[in-house]
Amino acid sequence: MEVVKTVFLLTLLTILFVWIGGMIGGTQGMVIAFLLALGMNFWSYFNSDKMVLAHYHAVEVDERSAKGLYDIVHRLSNKAGTPMPRVYIIPDHVPNAFATGRNPSHAAVAVTEGLLELLDDKEVEGVLAHEMSHVKHYDILIGTIAATIAGAIAMLSNFMYMFGGGDDRDRPNPIVMLIMMFVMPMVASIIQMAVSRNREFMADEGAARLTKHPEWLQSALMKLESYNRGGIIHEATPQTAHMFIINPFTGKDFSFSNLFSTHPSTDARIEKLEALKGRV
Repeated sequence: MEVVKTVFLLTLLTILFVWIGGMIGGTQGMVIAFLLALGMNFWSYFNSDKMVLAHYHAVEVDERSAKGLYDIVHRLSNKAGTPMPRVYIIPDHVPNAFATGRNPSHAAVAVTEGLLELLDDKEVEGVLAHEMSHVKHYDILIGTIAATIAGAIAMLSNFMYMFGGGDDRDRPNPIVMLIMMFVMPMVASIIQMAVSRNREFMADEGAARLTKHPEWLQSALMKLESYNRGGIIHEATPQTAHMFIINPFTGKDFSFSNLFSTHPSTDARIEKLEALKGRV
């Protein structure tokens, strides 16, 4: 069901993007928007992992430099039946982790120094199993595409307001265009966040099935949630928040609802993991 919801939401994002292109330039605008969407996704497919690892100053490690961490990832990749991903440590004392890469053969997992300091080995394994589940199911690529399209929709909405759409006969009422300038990016953001939350639930379940111990991830999530309320990873950006196992802006989230959260509530995640205990 979560897979179907994700495909539907991604399709809806693309349709929304193309439709706004049509509002700006008619049929030609729709074609240009569609080609632009393809180009952005192509760029994200090949470059997003390199950019995010560089942004967070992640340092690649191997069996000699971080044996314990490397061994856990190697064991999990064997269980999951995926190639061994590259392993990185982020020099930041706020505990968190993410996975990146366009497919399992070109994947990387990264953890902060703070995560290794805060969690015990079983909890670290639960977190890494979550990230390996993301890798196995192409979640990071899906999340990156959703974020890219959502950002492009915001850009097109502003462009439409500034320069109008179509000729004078087809151009929407200025009041309608002003409303759309605010509403369309908001709708796109809601869809993007829904995609992200669906994939987090799926990765949690994947981690529980991979380790056979949902309580390891439950314990890790409680610690990470508590710590992240008091600090934010250095240079964290809203555009990459969906990648982390815990929203890096947890302590700064003052939104009135869960609509604009990149992650489900930790309580909801723990509750779903609890329900899995008798099934894995």
